[in-house]
Amino acid sequence: MQHAVGNPLPPPHQPGHGPAAGRPSAAHQPGPHHAGTHQGSAPVPPPPPGYPGAAPAPHAPQPPVPPQPAPRPASAPAPPAGPQQSAPVPPQQPVPVPPAAPQSVSGPSVPDPATTGHLRLPPGGPVAMPSAPPAQAVPDPSGTTLAVLLIGPAGAGKTSVAKYWADHRRVPTAHISLDDVREWVRSGFADPQSGWNDNSEAQYRLARRTCGFAARNFLANGISCILDDAVFPDRPVVGLGGWKRHVGPGLLPVVLLPGLDVVLERNAERTGNRRLTDEEVARIHGRMAGWYGSGLPIIDNSQLDVPATAQVLDEVLSRAIASPPQW
Repeated sequence: MQHAVGNPLPPPHQPGHGPAAGRPSAAHQPGPHHAGTHQGSAPVPPPPPGYPGAAPAPHAPQPPVPPQPAPRPASAPAPPAGPQQSAPVPPQQPVPVPPAAPQSVSGPSVPDPATTGHLRLPPGGPVAMPSAPPAQAVPDPSGTTLAVLLIGPAGAGKTSVAKYWADHRRVPTAHISLDDVREWVRSGFADPQSGWNDNSEAQYRLARRTCGFAARNFLANGISCILDDAVFPDRPVVGLGGWKRHVGPGLLPVVLLPGLDVVLERNAERTGNRRLTDEEVARIHGRMAGWYGSGLPIIDNSQLDVPATAQVLDEVLSRAIASPPQW
């Protein structure tokens, strides 16, 4: 039924088109159209939270309400009787789901090849020659990152001097002993005292190369190195040349060469496979005399104790920094 005058009333509710559950009735909505899903109404957003009768926020998006025909004016003729037609409902489009943010996975991650643990370390490379200071300045080797090769026969005191020198520097310094690295081989160790052969030669070369790798990595990370080895002047390709290849042209070689009597006395105090026969010590000492005239700095520590020898070593290195030796 319709009134003769005034605004038309909305059509009665149809089955299945009643007010949505939990929403306020149309009488409480302002404006010329009424809320709800009945015919003749335009879609109205839900009331804000806290409004009386407001429904909780849906968990999924609601399909749009199909458009309904406008209410027929009172003066328009009634449509012919027949089954009520409803507008086709468009198919619901799938709601795009944004990609999930990457989740952090607990546990150890795959380390980068250039890192140790979680700290990235600079890769080791050939050691360059230390830069010469200004002419008016006196080089201070104690505060400079250096790579030093201490050469000498068995019993010259290389290991003792190298340890003391590394312990008393103002910058981080590592001592790398060739004999210590060579003795990492336990089963199958080729002791040269049992006879020099291809196995002992190969293990010496492997130890030198391992020491060179270690020195380059230490120096690349700001830690000086001092290495000690009994390098012979008559084998430049294997000895000094090999160290230069393994470490770099910035390696500073220094020779410790006390008198034969001092070397024999110190060798007699050794034990284990590091103690040589007197004949072997004399033969090695004679070969080491070839360093005289080579241009390398030589320290005769026959009358010097370990601290005094380390002090002389600093003086020699200071001159070597100012004028690097050609070798």
